Amino acid sequence: MTNEQACVTNLIRFATLADAEAISQLVNSAYRGDSSRAGWTTEADLLGGQRTDAAAIHEFLQGSDPLQRVLPLLCDSDGTLLACLQLELDGAEGYLGQFAVNPTRQGAGLGRALLTAAEDHARSHWSCQTMRMTVLEQRPELLAWYARRGYLPTGETVAFPYDDLRCGEPRRPDLRLRVLRKPLA
Repeated sequence: MTNEQACVTNLIRFATLADAEAISQLVNSAYRGDSSRAGWTTEADLLGGQRTDAAAIHEFLQGSDPLQRVLPLLCDSDGTLLACLQLELDGAEGYLGQFAVNPTRQGAGLGRALLTAAEDHARSHWSCQTMRMTVLEQRPELLAWYARRGYLPTGETVAFPYDDLRCGEPRRPDLRLRVLRKPLA
């Protein structure tokens, strides 16, 4: 582990109910609206509206079993939220979702550090052999980023939840999610 990775790891903590609004704001700023265009993870041309809301984050945290569902956060030394992701134990594998990095801080290795910490948590606390996630297939640059980190398409797809406005307002009719997996062994 490099000194930089060690410093970042020291700034990771798990979310509490008090973090729900800040997490919602971070996730939405990374994927939706004009603020998301400051980074490379924007989905603003594919989806309008929100990616999540504080109520959904609160629901996840309130109903979560801390042994099977966590929301790691990466914060600056002053406590400012920089990145987050949702990590769950799903059977024998980890599931990763709601991964977001502040758009003005993307490209600095923060996402990679948080992803590595999440994989380490799934492996060491849950004995997971694999990690799974879904990514919009219309996001080739994001699929490529995950591929460079070992997440490969399984051939499976999941329909986009067009009827759930909590996931956004689709701007095209062909949205679909690819299932990606990475061996953690």
